[in-house]
Amino acid sequence: MATDWSDNIVIADLADEPALSDELASIIQRLLDSPEDKVPHLVLNFGQVTYVNSSNLAQLLRLRKRLAECKRQMRVCSVSDEVWSVMMVTGLDKVFRFAPDPMTALAGLQLDDAGG
Repeated sequence: MATDWSDNIVIADLADEPALSDELASIIQRLLDSPEDKVPHLVLNFGQVTYVNSSNLAQLLRLRKRLAECKRQMRVCSVSDEVWSVMMVTGLDKVFRFAPDPMTALAGLQLDDAGG
């Protein structure tokens, strides 16, 4: 479930299917419905996710595209070995920015936001 951590950062605690697809779709819609200057940075907590499919990967890429259009960032954190292996095989380990846990992800976003 996505929660507003601050005025410009949203954290989404994700779970396995079918909740994963539904939650990612909900976040995508929220970002598309928001004016460009109101789109938040995003932390995706994959702590409860053990599997991602091609549809989930497409949703993650849509999220990244929308955030990039709005000059916002996304951090993916707490990724299991199973999900990490999918990221590596697909090359997405070089596309997304990862953090070991939500607090590190938040700190990284705040530091980047303050610096730029």
